[in-house]
Amino acid sequence: MNENPRSFPPVSTVAASPRHLLWLVLPLIVLVAAVLWLLQSDPLRGFNNGAPPVENLTIERTVLDEDGVRMLVRAGGSEPMTIAQVQIDAAYWQFTQEPAGTISRGDTAWVAIPFPWVLGEAHKVTFVTNTGATFDHEIPVAVPTPKVSGSGLVSQAVLGAFVGILPVAVGLMCYPALRGAGRNTMTFLLAMTVGLLAFLLVDTMTEALEFASQSAAIFQGSVMVILTAVASFLTLVVIGRRHGSPTGLALATYIAIGIGLHNFGEGLAIGAAFAAGAAGLGTFLVLGFTLHNITEGIGVAAPILKIRPKLVHFVGLTLLAGGPAVLGIWVGSLAFAPHWTAIALAIGAGAIAQVIVEVTALVGRSESARVDYARILSPAAFGGIATGLAFMYVTAMLVKI
Repeated sequence: MNENPRSFPPVSTVAASPRHLLWLVLPLIVLVAAVLWLLQSDPLRGFNNGAPPVENLTIERTVLDEDGVRMLVRAGGSEPMTIAQVQIDAAYWQFTQEPAGTISRGDTAWVAIPFPWVLGEAHKVTFVTNTGATFDHEIPVAVPTPKVSGSGLVSQAVLGAFVGILPVAVGLMCYPALRGAGRNTMTFLLAMTVGLLAFLLVDTMTEALEFASQSAAIFQGSVMVILTAVASFLTLVVIGRRHGSPTGLALATYIAIGIGLHNFGEGLAIGAAFAAGAAGLGTFLVLGFTLHNITEGIGVAAPILKIRPKLVHFVGLTLLAGGPAVLGIWVGSLAFAPHWTAIALAIGAGAIAQVIVEVTALVGRSESARVDYARILSPAAFGGIATGLAFMYVTAMLVKI
């Protein structure tokens, strides 16, 4: 068994021969021929019993203005479909469609109905296809859809600052008080970060799956969310570990990115609720969002307690973690679609999972740079995780409506 590894033949670096290329092209030729035969001969016609094709229609956006109701619909059936009639509150209404005609699978169209909607009232819209299939959509509270305006964007920015930027800034202001933390206190704070991030991970995935269920079936909502989250996680792990496990300011930056992506998805949901007239954000609810997110700032500060970042670093971390809430509210109120919100939340979930892995590794890292599992299982670590989970769970009660 003492074979010399040098005796193995070297891997050939010679370009593929024409015969090798033929064996690559031949399977493609067979596949194309099979597809052409299937299309020409239509062997499935024997299974056709006269039943209408399976149809699916998803309403992705509703716009209410002085001209009536406009709705963006997406077809998801097995065949192109045609909208024949539209009912609102059980009455038929004339409508226009852009583009006109049949809607192919996966395509969208705008349907405009000159319906005199009533402010604050609920309306039920029913689409009837040429096969007789019906698809219902509820407008829970009729309010004018926000339009792009300077005052509107400023108001939304102020709201985004209150629910995103302000709480992160308040949390980071605890940095001087936490700098003298001992080893156990540091372990507790880092573990608390893991706890709050674990809550955000579960909450983000739950919201992503909820929005995915509202998206067109063609997007395969739950599969789309899981694959997007995994891809986000793996991508950030590869980027983050190019030069070893991130620590200090680098780890704080990754925490801010994960929280920022979560806040972007949260902002999308708030903006979409405003556009649909489904949210009544009062002062108490805004304060609840602020209190709920304060711990996020402490989580960002935890990895940098042993260093002295510059003021610009604190400003950057605050904007990175809280600023996306402003952008999310803008986008959600003006150009909302459930599958885009689901994707944004899934990306955030993957980023949060990556940060959990890195912070957990930092909790267990000993002075020799090796992972000490005893530190991960210590009472301080367990207490920190429990505190983070409990605080996020209790404050989340203030923002659930």
